[in-house]
Amino acid sequence: MDYIKEHRTGLIGTIITHAVVLVLLLFFGFFTPLPLPGEEGILVNFGDSETGFGTEEPAPSETAPEKDQEEKRVETQTPPPPPQKAVAPVQKEALMTQDMEKTVAMESAKKKKELEKAKDIEKEKLLKEKQSQEQIEKQRKADAEKQRLAEIARQKKEEDQRLALAAAEKRKVGEINNRAKNAFGGSGQGTADSKSTSQGVTFGAGNQGSPQGTANAEKYGAGGGIGNGVSFSLDGRSAQSLPKPYYPGNEEGVVVVQVTVDKTGVVKKAEAGVKGSNTADPELIAAARKAALQARFNVDENAPALQTGTITYRFVLD
Repeated sequence: MDYIKEHRTGLIGTIITHAVVLVLLLFFGFFTPLPLPGEEGILVNFGDSETGFGTEEPAPSETAPEKDQEEKRVETQTPPPPPQKAVAPVQKEALMTQDMEKTVAMESAKKKKELEKAKDIEKEKLLKEKQSQEQIEKQRKADAEKQRLAEIARQKKEEDQRLALAAAEKRKVGEINNRAKNAFGGSGQGTADSKSTSQGVTFGAGNQGSPQGTANAEKYGAGGGIGNGVSFSLDGRSAQSLPKPYYPGNEEGVVVVQVTVDKTGVVKKAEAGVKGSNTADPELIAAARKAALQARFNVDENAPALQTGTITYRFVLD
């Protein structure tokens, strides 16, 4: 189609020129005069053989006229050659047209081949993109799985550490209880001439104080309260008052309260149920916090403005 558009003017001019030439040839160049002119011949010596010699005509034989008439008849029957028709330009134009159609077909086939090649390239490109996306998705899933396993391992490690700390705390509490029992020869034993089975500022059975302390002393030491009851931990400070919490009597457990104490020994803040507690009973936690806020420690002007420690309440059913 592009070839025809580019050479349209030349093709139209060529066709018109050939058509005019053909018309002129048909009307003025080729014609037959009518009536047809008579036939003209050359006189040839009569004879019945291709060889002979002499100047006199031999006497005619009987068959001579027949031969003469037969030769005339053959000569008369020979038709003149037909005139040539001027069809060459038409054939030439047809050939030109055929070449043009062939060229258009070749151009169309070439474009079709190029289009198919472009489609194949596009398909190959899409396939590569799909494979790339699949590879990226596969890598993303592998990374996510790796992160998930790492998170599980981290949580397991933290859980193991927590269990180990809980076991160590439990073991420590057990060792303290065992030392207290060994120091006093049994729970609730006081001095030799005493009829009391319990001593201290806490509740429950036991002899509050320190194995290295003095019997009947009014103070219960920096680590007061060994056995069933109350104990505290406040560096360099001693307890002046550790009120007994209200004990509901239907649950038992250990509640650790973190306290913040000022220089005058007043508890400014108390948070119950911190690390070391083994019960989540809300009544025990509330009772322990209320008692911790009422606790008082010695005055120490050299102590920090706010000092942090713990008070441990052991609730035991009788």
